[in-house]
Amino acid sequence: MLDATPPPGLEALESRLRQDLGFLELPAKPWVPARSHAGQAVADVVIIGAGMCGLAVAAALTLLGITNIRLLDQAPAGQEGPWVTFARMETLRSPKTLAGPALDLPALTFRAWYEHQHGAAAFEALGKIPRGMWMDYLVWYRKVMGLAVENGVTVTEIRPETEDLFALETTAGRILARRVVLATGRDGLGGPWLPEIAYALPPELRAHSRDAIDFPALAGKRVGVVGAGASAMDNAAAALEAGCGRLDMFVRRPELPRVNKFTGIGSPGVVHGFAGLPDDWKWRFLDLVLSAQTPPPRDSTLRVSRFPHAHLHLGSPIRSLSAEGGAIRLETPKGVFALDFLIFGTGFRVDLAARPELAHFAPHIRLWGDRFAAERPNEELATSPDLDPGFAFQEKLPGTCPALARLHCFNYPATLSHGKLSGDIPAVSAGAKRLARFLARAFFVEDKEQHFAALKAYETPELQGDEWPERA
Repeated sequence: MLDATPPPGLEALESRLRQDLGFLELPAKPWVPARSHAGQAVADVVIIGAGMCGLAVAAALTLLGITNIRLLDQAPAGQEGPWVTFARMETLRSPKTLAGPALDLPALTFRAWYEHQHGAAAFEALGKIPRGMWMDYLVWYRKVMGLAVENGVTVTEIRPETEDLFALETTAGRILARRVVLATGRDGLGGPWLPEIAYALPPELRAHSRDAIDFPALAGKRVGVVGAGASAMDNAAAALEAGCGRLDMFVRRPELPRVNKFTGIGSPGVVHGFAGLPDDWKWRFLDLVLSAQTPPPRDSTLRVSRFPHAHLHLGSPIRSLSAEGGAIRLETPKGVFALDFLIFGTGFRVDLAARPELAHFAPHIRLWGDRFAAERPNEELATSPDLDPGFAFQEKLPGTCPALARLHCFNYPATLSHGKLSGDIPAVSAGAKRLARFLARAFFVEDKEQHFAALKAYETPELQGDEWPERA
């Protein structure tokens, strides 16, 4: 049944949020001493990326009274992150009840946002969160938390300016910052990965699932998809729904993975304890998860399989790939296929050389494979950055690039060091708060002389001199 009374609306929710923050005395008053260098103001933190992770970090810093921050994103407003760009699923995979980036504030949750607009009964009737609706929620989150995002700004270079400052060259001008946070998503330390065989095709006949694909142009065409993860299924569905004439999915494995391993042990213990594991145990956990692979969501798979002209080919790695006369010839152990377009749902890889903004630091960034010899080699884990407790990069050779200690990696490749706190919805608040608290501690320590001077200068009396009455 629908609610008998109309929902209170977002204005009421925003009033409740302001009241909750007031009861908690949040945000804290700004306390980090202002800095300038060569006549230019210095930002305390520059966050690159204003998707979910960037917004969560910015909000967590603001609540702690660290307000001299700049939040940059190269996308137009409302298109930050993957949600309305290259993500092509119908709904989120995460349960609708997860708190996500709400930072322990009930009024900041998706559920509160939805119920105040549509009612509690409508929330109960909602299955999973529609992808576009999640973007709408994040736009509201940005507004109510007062986060000033600078859109359309690309960072082209980061380099040390002084011993404790960065200079960032951007399309909006030069920015100076004490700390930089990379909240740049799954491809934030590299980019989409294509197997070498993909380059046998001309670019107009292939795409990665991350690319902007003209799906209406595939109507009536023979489309292939390599892989069977979530993005492969979503792109296959998009091609089918656009009216492709035939869809073939090519999967190396003899069967689709069925179990999402990490969900089976989800708990606050994993969230807060993973970073404390010995290195070999961190590797064992994630190697097991990656080796098992994550299954595509059931809903995404059904979205594809309901089309009778969609065909799944298991145990079908690509043996050869070629193009002639605008057509693709793809060979697997199970046959030869003629295609008009091929989409690779082959994920992302860390490739520091592919990030021009990190060119100064790339040779110095320590990866797990630089120091940790695993019993079970795993290329994805070996190329993960080896981060400190504050998500900062570490040097391959101590002393060669100390500025790395002020450059923080809050994106998906941080998983091996910190667990899944900086790329997925379930624990993003825990990750944002961990990073924000680390930065608050670092700023206080770095500015100890100013804080000590303020302590010495503080002379506001608690007693006024008239508290003890004179007695005869």
